[in-house]
Amino acid sequence: MKSFPLASLVLTLATAAFTLPASAQLLSPNAPPTTSAQPTSLLGAPAPASNGVQPLDRIIAVVNDGVIMQSQLDQTMATVAHQIESSGGKLPPQGVLEKQVLQRLILNQLLVQKAHDNGVRVSDDQVDAAVANIAQQNKMSVTQMQAAMQQQGIDYASFRQQLRDQLLVQAVQQQVMQSSSQVSDAEIDNLIASPAFKQGEVQLGRILVGLPEGADAKQIAAAQAKANQIEGELKAGKSFASLAVSDSSAPEALDGGNLGWRRVDELPPAVQQIVNSLQPGQVTQPLRDASGFTILKLEAKRTPGTKQIVTEYHALHLMIKPNAVLTQQGAKDKIEKLYHEIVDGHASFQTLAKRDSDDPTTANNGGDMGWFTVDEWGREVGKLVASMKPGQVSQPFESPDGSWHIIKLLGTRQADKTKDIERAQARQAIAERKGRQAYEQFLRDMESSAYISIRDPALADADPYATNGSGSGSAQ
Repeated sequence: MKSFPLASLVLTLATAAFTLPASAQLLSPNAPPTTSAQPTSLLGAPAPASNGVQPLDRIIAVVNDGVIMQSQLDQTMATVAHQIESSGGKLPPQGVLEKQVLQRLILNQLLVQKAHDNGVRVSDDQVDAAVANIAQQNKMSVTQMQAAMQQQGIDYASFRQQLRDQLLVQAVQQQVMQSSSQVSDAEIDNLIASPAFKQGEVQLGRILVGLPEGADAKQIAAAQAKANQIEGELKAGKSFASLAVSDSSAPEALDGGNLGWRRVDELPPAVQQIVNSLQPGQVTQPLRDASGFTILKLEAKRTPGTKQIVTEYHALHLMIKPNAVLTQQGAKDKIEKLYHEIVDGHASFQTLAKRDSDDPTTANNGGDMGWFTVDEWGREVGKLVASMKPGQVSQPFESPDGSWHIIKLLGTRQADKTKDIERAQARQAIAERKGRQAYEQFLRDMESSAYISIRDPALADADPYATNGSGSGSAQ
């Protein structure tokens, strides 16, 4: 049976679910920790040692009343290393990678703890849907995936627990950001009318050579020399993402330095000027700031106002969802029966959708989805309708959550969405800025009451909130 990076998909959930705050520090190591919480691994249970003897584990870090074990760090290190090597990247030194991975594990545990404190819950159905989605991505059934995991020494129960934890992290982030991201029409109007809005957005990569607070001349010179060396390697053709992984001390280092899309007007004025002078693919010289020396890469640029003519689709939708009474096979049998009633002309799509569909959004309207663009109902639906002809009824298909669907395309049209897209971009920009600020404040507040003790002296500066790359962790 083939081997596949199941656990890396869990790690992707962990790393995609949050961004690090601008500043924070570890608390005093003198607080009395407890270790009642059981450690869990991003990879599930470790595979047995070849001699049948399980090696002794040890505590690497104490995070409030939880712990991070050496086995967790080792397993996650293996996953990250596999991801980097699979993408053709260069592995950083072992010590650098260990600290970066430990940062992720500490922050992840803090967020899971906060989720429990806030009463956030993830249902078994949500975990089941996540498992089904991962199985689908690996082109196998859940049963086949369980068998493959067993062969690889991955404990399925631990795997599910890690999925649950990452869904908790995502729920906390969404909860915080959505509660602070309300946008008024007046805010949208003001942003669209501002000259800054016309500057658009940029997708940036970052490599940070960090400096501690109060760095002396020797430390500054060493950091500048390293930044200059990285600049030289970039000019020689080395991959920006690989160098970010191996040499950057920024939180997004393991993501290849990817900062995502940022509004130009939200960047510091000096950085705006530099970024505006770049073409996609170009990098800056090392830039000195409070955190150290930064090298930026402009990955892409997009500006508002460009005329946007898009294809819109009008379709009907019918969904059958398994439940406590209706099994997965029963749902499949039911939708196939409904499909044949429709295509054989025994009943109209609208009548059956109103009577039988489990889609709360469209059922009362006879399955009518209205006019929509290719992305509005998800990639799977968009890809399907784009391949259909008006009047055509799709074959029943299964979605990652186990539901079954039929789509009937009624028609297509070309629509000028310039104004709509411009307002949507403005709304998204404002909401993201508000949400990002609220989440960073949330992380700072979370840190202010946290107890974190790094037990391994070699990893003592693995502070997930460090702004300068040197950290402030405590070894005990």
